[in-house]
Amino acid sequence: MQKMLPLNRRTFVTLAAAGTGVATLLRVPGVSSALASSADSSDQKIFPKLQDALVLNNLGGIYNPNLEVQTEDAIDLDPRALKDALASGTTMINNTIGYVAGDKEPFEFSVRSIAHSNRVIENHSDHLVKVLSSHDILRAKKEGKIGILQGFQNAAMMGEDASRAAIFAGLGVRVIQLTYNIKNQIGSGSMVPENGGITDFGHDVIAELNANKVVIDLSHSGKQTCLDALTSSKVPICITHTGCRALADLPRNKTDDELKGVADRGGVVGIYFMPFLREDGFASATDVVAHIEHAINICGEDHVGIGTDGGTTAIDDLDAARERTAKSIRRRRSLGISAKGENIGVVPFVPDLSGPTQFQKLADMLYARGHGIDRIEKILGRNFFSYYKSVWGA
Repeated sequence: MQKMLPLNRRTFVTLAAAGTGVATLLRVPGVSSALASSADSSDQKIFPKLQDALVLNNLGGIYNPNLEVQTEDAIDLDPRALKDALASGTTMINNTIGYVAGDKEPFEFSVRSIAHSNRVIENHSDHLVKVLSSHDILRAKKEGKIGILQGFQNAAMMGEDASRAAIFAGLGVRVIQLTYNIKNQIGSGSMVPENGGITDFGHDVIAELNANKVVIDLSHSGKQTCLDALTSSKVPICITHTGCRALADLPRNKTDDELKGVADRGGVVGIYFMPFLREDGFASATDVVAHIEHAINICGEDHVGIGTDGGTTAIDDLDAARERTAKSIRRRRSLGISAKGENIGVVPFVPDLSGPTQFQKLADMLYARGHGIDRIEKILGRNFFSYYKSVWGA
């Protein structure tokens, strides 16, 4: 099995599918259907403010997907990956660390993972900033660096002690996803057939996360777990990386009820650049825009952002990437953590919205669709920035 990179868990929990399909873009109030719907249009308008905008990737990493071997204990980032991340205009990345799945002891592994992530950030302090508050995001923008928000994608490391939320908050973890695709002691993931909700212990965990000002992330959760968490939490929650079930009926995507519930309670939903945006797996940049526009229709423009679930270095050899991804999918299936929509032979990203120009291209597509500069800046990062500030208190 490939090992994890210092700032990415992709090689362990890789998803799969990709292609170049086309989706019909939904109509958004105030947006003319006569506007261009393709980034390849010759009269494509160029969004002029990316260099000034906060660009928050609310689930991603800094890694080179072209490397055959990934070293989990290295504190040096791949130079190309770091260069591409900086060139992309990224201000902040919610980077997954800690336990996701497998046979490692969740608590111990997660503590070690935090320590390792800290060393990576320190080793690259000329380019990276650890995000503990909203001020650190602004600092990263001002200094031309990338803020690293340390997050978990499974809360299994809570064990049977909800007060561990304070331990992880004290170590600098600022966002915790309650479940991965499977069931844990807190709730049910998106692939659990019985669609169970939040457990009694899960309610205790939510209360402790609230008390310690840790963001609650409902990505990967089952529907009932998401809806239960919305009513249990006294603080707005978010979904850092998902798609819209109304457009692609796959478990990793969220229903309109879930999306609206998050927005109505002051949270934000991040749309990913992933193959789950189409039921056939052949997602394109137009699908990303379609899901963003649907989310705006359901949630309102103040409650939508992005969480690509990927990096900013492009794949050089698609055939080789498919082979590596196939190995990862087989491993995921053996662990029981694979999601419906993962398919052998395809790769886990949107091919025509990858590489260091991905955020400029997305902004250009939205701009050409008639979305204004203010709205696009909200989607790129301001909405999640305001949300984080409201939860963290600074």
